Amino acid sequence: MCPHPATIEGRSTAEATLARRTGAPASGQNPLADRGEKARIARTSVVAALFLTGFKAVVGFATGSLGIAAEALHSALDLVAAAMTYAAVRIADRPADDDHHYGHGKVESFSALIETGLLVVTCVWIIWEAIERTFLRTVEVQPSVWAFLVMVTSIVIDWGRSRALMRVARRHHSQALEADALHFSTDIWSSAVVIAGLGLVKLSEWIGYRSILLRADAVAAFGVALIVLSVSYRLGRSTVDSLLDRAPSGVGPRITAEAQRVPGVLDCRRVRLRRVGPILFVDLVIEVARTLPLEEAHAVASAVEDAIRGLEPGADITVHFEPTATPEAGARRHRRHPLAPPRPRGEP
Repeated sequence: MCPHPATIEGRSTAEATLARRTGAPASGQNPLADRGEKARIARTSVVAALFLTGFKAVVGFATGSLGIAAEALHSALDLVAAAMTYAAVRIADRPADDDHHYGHGKVESFSALIETGLLVVTCVWIIWEAIERTFLRTVEVQPSVWAFLVMVTSIVIDWGRSRALMRVARRHHSQALEADALHFSTDIWSSAVVIAGLGLVKLSEWIGYRSILLRADAVAAFGVALIVLSVSYRLGRSTVDSLLDRAPSGVGPRITAEAQRVPGVLDCRRVRLRRVGPILFVDLVIEVARTLPLEEAHAVASAVEDAIRGLEPGADITVHFEPTATPEAGARRHRRHPLAPPRPRGEP
């Protein structure tokens, strides 16, 4: 193995890197349009969260429902999270600069981690209040039409926002938007739990068992807390994995297999992956015959890069090639690689 390995980066990688550093769009991409779509969907989420927070707070205070009050607090934290997501998306889409060579995509993961902490704080408050109302004090709940109306309205808005956010998050690999979508989807289930609790309270007015069924609202709040805790765990785990540069599951073996299928590649090793925002960074080493001319080795490296980009469009790929001795080295000495450019006339 050669002690001084050569490093080749294909023309498309250089173009993509230049586009990120200068803010210009790379081939087939429009970063400004991408930023506009992500920022627009995040901004509408802020408006939706602001409306739901105010609506739930007013109705919860008027009816004395812990479930709705818990939902109002949950929506208030959603409002903070949505505002953080909006700011994170705008910062994360800034191009790479002299101080941030890999861009600013990690801001989205950091924002999602803070949102996880806000969800846990919500759970602690809800559980404490539910315990107090179940065992220590009794609060009369008024399951009025407005109480049911605010929760149904919440479900409709949350359903629309969660679908829109998740669609854009998957399109742009945005962890911040995905976290925001989880917040809104959590509200759907928690609102359904609150509706069930209010329904049981209303039922107690008709069939009796009031002392038992009046606690149904607090039990519904427990259900809200359990749902939020479950989502918090999944969200926190994914954000920590991203901040610690955990390799995407299953991508490494596929990239290795694809690189090894390229003609001229003797072996592929040390495949390293990290995702920063929507960009997947790939760094790998391929072995080529040491008798292969430099221009042909360059062609092999470029072919490997193109093959990987077919699996992961938009990836930032660095291919290092190292010459190595092979039993077929003598046979390969005068054999030209099919991807190599034609030699000048008269050259042996």
